[in-house]
Amino acid sequence: MVILSAISIIVGYLLGSLNTSLIIGRFYKVDVRQHGSGNAGMTNTLRTLGKKAALMVIPGDLLKGVLAYFAGYFIYGGELGGMLGGTACIIGHIWPAFFGFKGGKGVLTTFAVLLMFDWQIALGLFAVFILILLLTKYVSLGSVTAAFLFPISAAVFGRETQVLVFSGIIALLVILRHHENIGRLLSGTESKFSLSRKK
Repeated sequence: MVILSAISIIVGYLLGSLNTSLIIGRFYKVDVRQHGSGNAGMTNTLRTLGKKAALMVIPGDLLKGVLAYFAGYFIYGGELGGMLGGTACIIGHIWPAFFGFKGGKGVLTTFAVLLMFDWQIALGLFAVFILILLLTKYVSLGSVTAAFLFPISAAVFGRETQVLVFSGIIALLVILRHHENIGRLLSGTESKFSLSRKK
């Protein structure tokens, strides 16, 4: 089982390392990490390359989370394997082996993985994210809040121990990856979400 868990983690990590923003950016001959917030994710792709490029990032980041979950689910076996593969995918997105270990914040991929093993909590947290985004226009605030509420929701709704453990790990990853955004939010310098491409 140790070998199977290791394979699940490796496959998940390599899938996560296929950073959609950076792959799409190559067709534009632009590394989005050199522009805007410096993050290799959908929001910075929107700001740097525009709506079309950003829309292509969404299915890519979601799909790899789903594939990583299924890879772990079938390789290791069951939900625990799916969580291993999915969590490794999130780590790969944040620190991609194929792109110098500098990737995105993992929000879309995290949402995809969460949908696979607890769709009810996933949709609830997505609603929280959308509400905060609509009220404040801060993507980062919505993401951090949803991540913070993930393990709390899992505990409140009586999820099993393995879900509590993985929810805590995933929440910590997402929140730590947003540490710069949190600093900008506190100082009032965080950029607000806009569908307009920044020149």
